[in-house]
Amino acid sequence: MDDKSYWIGFTLVKGIGAVRFQRLLDRFGDAESAWKAAPAELAQAGLSRKLIERLVAMRDKVDLSRILDQIQSKEIQVLTWMDETYPQRLKEIEQPPPVLYLRGGLSAEDEWAVAIVGSRRVTAYGRQVTGEIASFLAANGVTVISGLARGVDAIAHKAALKAGGRTLAVLGSGVDRIYPPENRAVAEQIITQGAIMSDYAPGTPPEASNFPPRNRIISGLSMAVVVVEAGETSGALITAEFAADQGREVFAIPGNIFAPQSKGTNKLIQQGALPLLSANDIMQRLNLTRVGQHKAACKVLPADNVESMLLDALGAEPLHIDEIRNQTDLPVEKVSSTLVMMELKGMVRQVGNMQYVAVREVQSGYLVDDE
Repeated sequence: MDDKSYWIGFTLVKGIGAVRFQRLLDRFGDAESAWKAAPAELAQAGLSRKLIERLVAMRDKVDLSRILDQIQSKEIQVLTWMDETYPQRLKEIEQPPPVLYLRGGLSAEDEWAVAIVGSRRVTAYGRQVTGEIASFLAANGVTVISGLARGVDAIAHKAALKAGGRTLAVLGSGVDRIYPPENRAVAEQIITQGAIMSDYAPGTPPEASNFPPRNRIISGLSMAVVVVEAGETSGALITAEFAADQGREVFAIPGNIFAPQSKGTNKLIQQGALPLLSANDIMQRLNLTRVGQHKAACKVLPADNVESMLLDALGAEPLHIDEIRNQTDLPVEKVSSTLVMMELKGMVRQVGNMQYVAVREVQSGYLVDDE
């Protein structure tokens, strides 16, 4: 049986999330062994009696091989932490989802992505701002991410599609349960110019409790989050909070201090979010003005042995430039200047405090491209 089927099985057990699943992998070595473990062994791995009962009941109830076949028959991809195509930026957040379900396709270009979120009850002002920002970003090669909800989300997706850009939608339901239903046509378009994704198994209904947790994926996939309009209790504010915790930039659109839809965004600005006055502010702040050059450079081979040495030293875990120098035994000036060029090529990324990570693997001397 495909190992992914066991990963899927754990997503069906309520109460087993990223932390507990990682604990099981650490204890048993792989998902299959964890799935088949005896109750006493599961208890030793730290699962409560209630969770063990749920897991045992689930594995007695389901045919995982059949479930995987059904998922694949619907042209739904299953990505796990072990897949190279699992989004690297998302993998770096705290408690990334062990499994992602996907319709459409991810691209190396989605490394440059900005989320646009906001109120479902959007004003004319919010519509205009959302459309202009999403169109500008998409036209300039930046992937637009949102949640396919009514209001700001749907407007952002539609504007990105109209501009010919890429867009990703993160759902609070299974990817075969599009919600709201009036956005099904938009979802089908997104599949052709990006992807719809969820960490909820296919068939999961759009329950209210699903939406706040999925917001961490929206922010986790993004370089920054733009909140267009949001009331004081808006779900968009949850996305902004996740973004701040994940070290992402948070932009907010200033609005009328008397308008209910602007109370949340104005408060964000008061708390330190960046006031967004122009879509170009995003490009400048995130150094995306040369994104076209970044994408072209991603097709280039590693220039020399120095780049190859640095790639060998780097992985998914941040490494300080001093440690990179120690591992490669190269002059720090050479390491620093080469890393600058490699960041432009999209081969590495600085994650703060002179620490770097590799953003994708290099095989046989060629930079792997998802396209």
